[in-house]
Amino acid sequence: MTTETMNLTKKQLEDEILKLKKELNAVILAHYYQESEIQDVADFIGDSLELAKKAKTTTADVIVFCGVHFMAETAKILNPEKTVVIPDMQAGCSLSDSCPPDKFAEFRRQHPDHLAITYINCSAEVKALSDIICTSSNAEKLIRQIPESQPILFSPDKNLGRYIAKTTGRDMLIWDGACIVHEAFSEEKILKLKLQHPEAKLIAHPECEEVLLQHADYIGSTSRLLQYVKDDTSSAYIVATEPGIIHQMQKSQPNKTFIAAPAQDDSCACNNCPHMKLNTMEKLYLCMKNLSPQIEMSDDLRLRALAPLEKMLQMS
Repeated sequence: MTTETMNLTKKQLEDEILKLKKELNAVILAHYYQESEIQDVADFIGDSLELAKKAKTTTADVIVFCGVHFMAETAKILNPEKTVVIPDMQAGCSLSDSCPPDKFAEFRRQHPDHLAITYINCSAEVKALSDIICTSSNAEKLIRQIPESQPILFSPDKNLGRYIAKTTGRDMLIWDGACIVHEAFSEEKILKLKLQHPEAKLIAHPECEEVLLQHADYIGSTSRLLQYVKDDTSSAYIVATEPGIIHQMQKSQPNKTFIAAPAQDDSCACNNCPHMKLNTMEKLYLCMKNLSPQIEMSDDLRLRALAPLEKMLQMS
């Protein structure tokens, strides 16, 4: 908190943000894993695919992206003429970091006959080296459109890759990357929770480890988990993904119980994404007030990264 924001109440911050949004003709996009107060001031809340589509179609002059860096980069790739700001430029992604562009380029050189389908949780440089971008929402749909004779490289999430390989029956070459949040869950603690709450269903994101997915009652992307708890008749759920999603679940289903899946380490809130949580209401206000930090990239990189993103949107 800076001296500029320390005397502002939560309500005053909200009012200032809404005032700036009108003055700038801005749209605030927020991922489901953001803090609840940021979700509540956002114009649109979504998962990676939904946010990419929204960024593509917005008529706003300024896109304020409350998420992690690769998401704001995606918005800039799709909207070169718009100003794209992010509350904290350090809001990175452990999964994206697990796939450095130079090593990915070498991976591609070693397998020139393979089609590179890459999860959207990656840098603009890695997108530019890919053939098709996917999200957890559409990965299975996209891969089913690829001829079975075509070998596939799936990067960077090994857990999502294994899950999609299992559901599609495709033999894919998978990059060895992972999300620290989805690998933090404790199978033992979750099984104990299921015994304590026999009425609760375990719902999980496909980025979780396979040993945990074996116990899940439902596996789906962020948006599909949200839809599932609306449609399902159960009264309680153990939620194995970043717990920021629970805010929207509780808003849509106030009479149901949602329990955040526990992490292995009792000494930390390891199932909270530390990068997502770098964004705060104070930083959101300041980035709109100062139009900084902005996402910038060269036209060459943007155009190379745009092609596989456009391919994803067309195939979705």
